[in-house]
Formats: sequence, C-alpha cells, structure tokens
Amino acid sequence: MQRYKPNVTVACVIKCQDKYLMVEELIEGELRYNQPAGHLEANESLLDACIREVYEETGVNVNPTSLIGIYQFAATNELTFLRFSYFAELATQLTPLPQDPAINRALWLSLTEIKALKLQLRSPLVLQCIEDQLSGKQFSTDVVNSQFL
Repeated sequence: MQRYKPNVTVACVIKCQDKYLMVEELIEGELRYNQPAGHLEANESLLDACIREVYEETGVNVNPTSLIGIYQFAATNELTFLRFSYFAELATQLTPLPQDPAINRALWLSLTEIKALKLQLRSPLVLQCIEDQLSGKQFSTDVVNSQFL
C-alpha cells in the first residue's frame, strides 16, 4: 500500500477594515482567487512559511496573530491538501506588489466581492477560512510546536 502524503500548505486571511487581501492567479487558463498561500518548505515552521508566502505573493510583510484552523481538503482522489490558515489584521491598506511572477495581481476585496467570485475561488476553503475567522474561530499561533534537528 502506498503511503498517504497530503500537500502541506499555509494561507493567510489578511484583513484591513472591511477588505481582504487576495491574490489573482492564472491556473490552467482560468483566473482564480485565493488568500496568499503556498507550500511548506523543508526546515521551515508553518508560521514562517505563512509569512514568506504572504510576502512572495503580495509584497506585504505581516505578523499573523492567530491560527484560524487546520483544513483537510481533497481536490481530487490523488490530490489532497492539509491547509493551516492564519489571520493577520493591518491598520492600513498597503499597496500590494507581488514578488512571485505566478501571481497576476494582489488586490483588496470586500466579503461581498469575494462571495461574488465563488466560482473562481481556488477552493471552497478560501471562503470557509474567512467565514470561520468572522465567526470567532482562532487559536494561538503557538499551538503548533515547530522543532528542527
């Protein structure tokens, strides 16, 4: 039997007043929207991966204040994700400048605008993470113990 190996990813719901920082990507010829997100790299804590991915995809430096939740999502029978979603709130809407060429643009959107893009969201987790945060789901970022040899 082959060992089950889900993709470990991080994402960050970033809020400023009533807007959320989102990224627009071209995936298989279609525009998709997501929170800044990406894969965990070797010898990297989940929190550090989140901070790195946000910077790469938006050019914005954040300090996540909470973990919204851990999500297991099967995109297909062969492709599964284990997503750690963090939350950060900014006092000022910074102008995003994506560093990653795979990102078309980063933009601030209201919850209504995000809901209107439902069919273009990268996965159902995009909206779920925002709704979970709004409902008060949050854990300390130190709930994840990162240790490296």
